[in-house]
Amino acid sequence: MAQEARCVWQARAVLGEGPLWSPRQDAVYFVDIRGSRILRHGLSDGTQAGWDLDDAACWLVEGADGDGFIAGLRSRRVVRLRLEPGQAAVVGEEIARIEPDKPGNRLNDGKADRDGRLWAGSMDDAEEAPAGSFYRIDPNGAVTTVDEGYTVANGPALAPDGRTIYHTDSAARTVYAFDIGADGSLSGKRVHIRFTEADGYPDGMTCDAEGGLWVCHWDGGRVSRFRPDGTLDRAVALPVSRVTSCVFAGPDLDRLFITTAAHGRPDEPLAGALFECDPGVRGLPPGQFGAPSR
Repeated sequence: MAQEARCVWQARAVLGEGPLWSPRQDAVYFVDIRGSRILRHGLSDGTQAGWDLDDAACWLVEGADGDGFIAGLRSRRVVRLRLEPGQAAVVGEEIARIEPDKPGNRLNDGKADRDGRLWAGSMDDAEEAPAGSFYRIDPNGAVTTVDEGYTVANGPALAPDGRTIYHTDSAARTVYAFDIGADGSLSGKRVHIRFTEADGYPDGMTCDAEGGLWVCHWDGGRVSRFRPDGTLDRAVALPVSRVTSCVFAGPDLDRLFITTAAHGRPDEPLAGALFECDPGVRGLPPGQFGAPSR
């Protein structure tokens, strides 16, 4: 069954990524990595805002203490971040520093789980070498390498039971699945989905409450839902080719928002826009860094 998405904001993000649903603010935030911006779309009032950054944010999560956001920066730092209306973004306390010895890398995509931990990947900024890794960042700031060898690490997504995490190497066109131990260790790495050339590249992704995995197709013009066994269920078509990430939002978590990229697509008028579709399923509450949410 094919569905279509509708444009809600022609933001023209150079590389829109990392959408986050903020229940506190009734808004979807997302980052423009190449444009060094953070963008906000209010759900109830439709207001839109943006903040420029000197050091681009690659992802955002909310802090469990209610004190602003946690951001992963292009410089491989994890920091506290405040976004005040009409003001500049304010970078605060540094929580962790990742790969200080790899200046050619950057952070790319990250999520918080229901235990208050962060899961984030790094990548070769030139997208040529398998120099990236997958990390767990605990609430105390401790950083643990949980997997290595990624050229473009992307889209961590957590299953509803909290026992499985999905992670992607976009360059390899492969989505992997891992088992999560009680201590946050990963095991049982396996291929969950493998894209063909016609599919484009797997990018950002998220899980719904039924265990379905929604994967965005970079150079594939769609978002696909895969069943828990990895088989294709359905797709949502977009009028742009570079579809980057998605998030469930709204009080009932029944709205799916989708980010896209204008990079390399001057002939696509809606490239870089924020889209919305009716997914027909509900999503999972967003995790927050710093304390368990269950």
